[in-house]
Amino acid sequence: MAMQQQQHKQQERCTREKVPAVGRVAIIGGGISGLAAAKQLAGHDPVVFEATASIGGVWKHCVYRSTRLQTPRPDYEFSDMPWRNRDDPTFPTHGEIIDYLEDYADKFDLWRYIMLGAKVVGVKFLGGPAAGFTELWSGTGEPLQGKPMWEVGVSTSDSDDDVQWYKFEFVVMCTGKYGDVPRMPVFPPGKGPEVFKGQVMHSLDYCKLNEQETVELMRGKKVVVVGYKKSAIDLALECAQANQVTCNVIITNWGRPDPISDTYSAPEKVTLVLIRRTLHLEKFFYTTCEGGQACTMLVRTLHWVVPSYSIWGLPFFLFYSTRFSQLFYERPNQGVLRSLLCRLMAPLKAGVSKFIESYLSWKLPLSEYGLRPEHPFVEDYASCQMAILPDGFFDMAGRDLIRFRRSAGGWCFSENGVVLDDGTEVEADLVFLATGFEGKDKLRSVLPEPFRGLVVNKSAMMPLYRHHHTRTHSSGSMADGEVARACRGTIHPLIPNMAFVGYVESVSNLHTSELRCRWLAGLLGRRFPLPAVEEMVRHVDGETEAMRRTTRFYRRHCISTYSIHDSDAMCADLGSRVHRKPNWLAELFAPYNNQDYKEE
Repeated sequence: MAMQQQQHKQQERCTREKVPAVGRVAIIGGGISGLAAAKQLAGHDPVVFEATASIGGVWKHCVYRSTRLQTPRPDYEFSDMPWRNRDDPTFPTHGEIIDYLEDYADKFDLWRYIMLGAKVVGVKFLGGPAAGFTELWSGTGEPLQGKPMWEVGVSTSDSDDDVQWYKFEFVVMCTGKYGDVPRMPVFPPGKGPEVFKGQVMHSLDYCKLNEQETVELMRGKKVVVVGYKKSAIDLALECAQANQVTCNVIITNWGRPDPISDTYSAPEKVTLVLIRRTLHLEKFFYTTCEGGQACTMLVRTLHWVVPSYSIWGLPFFLFYSTRFSQLFYERPNQGVLRSLLCRLMAPLKAGVSKFIESYLSWKLPLSEYGLRPEHPFVEDYASCQMAILPDGFFDMAGRDLIRFRRSAGGWCFSENGVVLDDGTEVEADLVFLATGFEGKDKLRSVLPEPFRGLVVNKSAMMPLYRHHHTRTHSSGSMADGEVARACRGTIHPLIPNMAFVGYVESVSNLHTSELRCRWLAGLLGRRFPLPAVEEMVRHVDGETEAMRRTTRFYRRHCISTYSIHDSDAMCADLGSRVHRKPNWLAELFAPYNNQDYKEE
């Protein structure tokens, strides 16, 4: 019955087959951000170009079999479609997330905008010198000017030579920061993977394997996983699970070779354990066991890991996700009074971080394995690098199926494995590179010059701007009466008629993308103006400096410590309520989630 319902759904999902020669809005990417953009910009009849045969982005094409969401369901849902089982305390699997996204596309009839198997191979700028590098964004400050500004090249076959070109007034880039382009370490000559006798694989390629293939790949092998973020941790756990000792009981006749003879001993690491042997019986029993190789994690940079969203019995949101808790953290381009408040509250912020660190050091064997970071917890939270541990991770380490080796100064390959910065060699048959992705390179690959060279600024960050009107709120949303200012996130001051969604991180990337798409719809609908390009550039530079003062990992475009303020600013731009809670107590101490931002 369930299969029939699924087949019926697939038949009803009619995707776009034809694209007009000239359109208003193109959306590149069919992941979470692309779906949010399609829904919010539906009034412009957008065309969503998705390179693969399905929607879902990284949740479809860049996950392991054990991959789960790192946030509770209520913190990862569209404002207009709650999870059916949102009270389920377990983190959703990647399969559940894909089902949720497909249901979202069903509910709002988004399939009619989506063209599957349509890979964008390049874009051309048609605006001329009047629209680029001018005083006002796109020349006039207007995002839609009634004429095409970009030409999008699309391939629907395996050959990039077969390309169709379509013209649009506006382009929304939703290709994301993860997947597609692996970040590969660079080695001196003679120290790279070419000298290694074993197999080297990036985590992106591992994602393409099914469960049986992954087990066969890792079982019985010495595996090294390079990295210590979420993808590396999940991969190491799957490796340990594949290498658990599994035994089969064998019943054989006495005439067979003795089970403890060389016939069955350890060239292949097969251990024969005699369970019962009685000379007077015609049969004996023994077991064959395989597996048992440990997985070694090669850790260059330590980060804090968290077992759950509870700290000494207190819910995690109390520390960073309420309006009151975020009051003490620096925001981009804030006023003098707020800056003074942040300085005065520095001891309190440090105390909160130490409180969390004390719990993690007590709950997890971080010191035992040399995994306790030296930097404060808040720096990982402020850069969206806090990882939720999968169940059983340190249990596997306790069974010696996961080991840890530090190599902060770098590493290289040898013939038989990898060599650490202290000269120690770790033997390996298989090396996984869980070294991340080059999301910005995806943008560079399709953008033309000179815009290709503007994707990142001198601080190696994407200089994205999200404007806010100069407006003081009588409701007192700012603690010191300052004017709410802009936050990172949607348009590049020097790239006209184009938006970028999905490149800003927070505790809930779905909420961040949805609200930015709503703001973008307001921009295209002329609900607020944009300032001069020079002012936007100054703002972006100021935001970079604020992040630099908050965390050493500031290049990650994360807004976790001021996410509510970021949402406030977008609501104010759109003329919506800033304070979304029913009373002042909830406003200060209750966490915000997407259900607080239902469209009015």
